Amino acid sequence: MRTIGLIGGMSWESTAVYYREANELVRNRLGGLNSARIALASLNFQEISELQQAAKWDEAGERLADAARWLEAGGADMILICTNTMHLLVDRVQAAVSVPVLHIGDVAAEAVRERGLEKVALLGTSFTMEKAFYRDRIAGHGIEVVVPGAADREAIHGAIFGELAMGVVSDATRETFRGIIRRLVDDGAEGIILGCTEIELLVSQADSPVPVFPTAKLHIEAAVDRALA
Repeated sequence: MRTIGLIGGMSWESTAVYYREANELVRNRLGGLNSARIALASLNFQEISELQQAAKWDEAGERLADAARWLEAGGADMILICTNTMHLLVDRVQAAVSVPVLHIGDVAAEAVRERGLEKVALLGTSFTMEKAFYRDRIAGHGIEVVVPGAADREAIHGAIFGELAMGVVSDATRETFRGIIRRLVDDGAEGIILGCTEIELLVSQADSPVPVFPTAKLHIEAAVDRALA
């Protein structure tokens, strides 16, 4: 079994999903007391969030690169950045190591393609929804990507940092997300990419009339596939 290296802590609430899903997948596939071989570098999200807000992406990139080097030195055979937003820095992280960095956007796009969809909506932090790095990655797979309007983007970003990253899950916020999803579907979205790993703590397939793509779960499932291949 290969070792999965996780750059987590951004936030730890969603990193816990990665750890649990990896171990459940391995147990279900191999049986017995089998569990995943995981190396985890857990960063302090307060520090990373401050760098994001200050647009100090170079400094943030070096912190992630250092974490990747540490994981590779510890025996990781692949590396996952356990957050969509920080894939803004994926090229810098990949340049720091010789093992592959599995891109969460590629995994999400492959899942969309498997369903035969051509147009999806992207929910995430304002960085993920408004900057081109993630939308372009998905579009590179031949998929049209749309994002919510400005007011809805602000509501999503506020919920991520003000609630979900701190473990707060409320019915009122879930209903807000349901309304955003309905508007996107009315505008032609055939699927919804949950492009922030915290969103899937709140939103599930039951909240959408079209297919939902939970990026954290898809990401770690792809890593387990590689680890057991």
